[in-house]
Amino acid sequence: MSTTSSAATSADPSRAIAPPEEGEEGGVLSGPYRALTLGIVSVVLLLAFEATAVNTAMPVAARQLDGLGLYAFAFSGYFTSTLFALVVSGQWCDRRGPMAPLFSGIAVFGAGLVVAGTAVNMWLFVAGRAIQGLGGGLVIVALYVVVGRAFPERLRPKVFAAFSAAWVLPSIVGPVVSGAVTQHLGWRWVFLAVPALIVLPLAVMGPALRRAEKRQPSGLGAEIDRRRTGLAAMAALGAGLLQYAGQRLDPWALVPAAAGAGLLFPAVVRLLPAGALRAARGLPTVILLRGVAAGAFFAAEAFIPLMMVTQRGLSPTMAGLTLTSGGLSWALGSWLQGRPGADRHREALIRLGFVLTAVAIAGAALVLVPGAPVWVAAVFWAVGGIGMGLAVASISVLMMKLSAPEDAGANSASLQMSDALGNVLLIGLAGVLFSALGGGSAAAAAGGGAVPAAAFAVIFLVMTGVALAGAVLAVRTKP
Repeated sequence: MSTTSSAATSADPSRAIAPPEEGEEGGVLSGPYRALTLGIVSVVLLLAFEATAVNTAMPVAARQLDGLGLYAFAFSGYFTSTLFALVVSGQWCDRRGPMAPLFSGIAVFGAGLVVAGTAVNMWLFVAGRAIQGLGGGLVIVALYVVVGRAFPERLRPKVFAAFSAAWVLPSIVGPVVSGAVTQHLGWRWVFLAVPALIVLPLAVMGPALRRAEKRQPSGLGAEIDRRRTGLAAMAALGAGLLQYAGQRLDPWALVPAAAGAGLLFPAVVRLLPAGALRAARGLPTVILLRGVAAGAFFAAEAFIPLMMVTQRGLSPTMAGLTLTSGGLSWALGSWLQGRPGADRHREALIRLGFVLTAVAIAGAALVLVPGAPVWVAAVFWAVGGIGMGLAVASISVLMMKLSAPEDAGANSASLQMSDALGNVLLIGLAGVLFSALGGGSAAAAAGGGAVPAAAFAVIFLVMTGVALAGAVLAVRTKP
């Protein structure tokens, strides 16, 4: 349940939102809304299934493409291109409405799946994942704008709840289906089978979305903020250069590393609220913590299936199932933080969420200890899911609470930017550590348990520390 679990436009979303008549009767599955609801939830289902399926297929894909050294890049490359797409989609929606970015994003996402599924080497596979990230970033922002434009206010919470629920089924069946496909048909079909499934939701929601567009007043036409778009491009390019430098591990790597840092950090300072990088009290820390939570959790999660395959000899299916418990318990954590009275303890819930996440990351690493049962990772990952549900949802609630109405859209976009940045930087760091400790060596790529256990242990140790740092910083969420 990563970056596609929530999104917002990069400008004031009210420019792109003009709801239907509030007096209209019926629910989200009533006549006027049924096709649109089923269509957009189907898109979320496909995105969610692909996100869970990739975790299962990646250990096999990386080995067959002789690309274990770029294993983390295949994950962080997705989030790097998403950085840019989030900003572009928000402004595109503001200017033209959500139809064009939504349908374009779905097409781009499908093209990325084809590139990844037909890749003959790991760099082409990473390129396919980056194209997927562009499409996913366009789609998820556009979907949220669709909800604002096509549904009355009374129905929007139910649609957003359906978005969250759409992640539960893929969390359960995604690893099983992906593992079975990987083992019996090959990992490529995990990617190549999905584009054919995209046609159905497009056909279902296309006419309904066009009707909703016609009901909206003309004159959207918000000006494109070229400065913000340029900053997003700088951030994405800088992040990519830093990741490339981290994979080289030689003196020449200092050149792309310096260029990447020179592009990334000035852009991030301007894209995030003032004071976010130094954890200034209140809203800046709230937004910073979103990236800390996402980065620590997903950097560890990306390496769990590979660890289970190489260190414990599990099949791709069983390795992927290790993560299922986290997807289910995330929904439980989100539900718990929404119970009556929880708002009085919002900062404490964030702190507790980070502590549980740290416990989960450290606990999952216990499978590296000879004799430890393999199911211990699934148990601890369930604890981490609860922690992430508590922390991420509470951070979102607190962000809205601390935002003036006119700043809600921009701050929501900053929250998504922090999420993507946290994933890029911490998954990228995990990849550097993995390669530096021999995880990407030719011997490791050759098979079995040749990947040094230390390559995993250090990643989990570092991400545990990052999560604990988030717990310490949680006290600064209070203005």
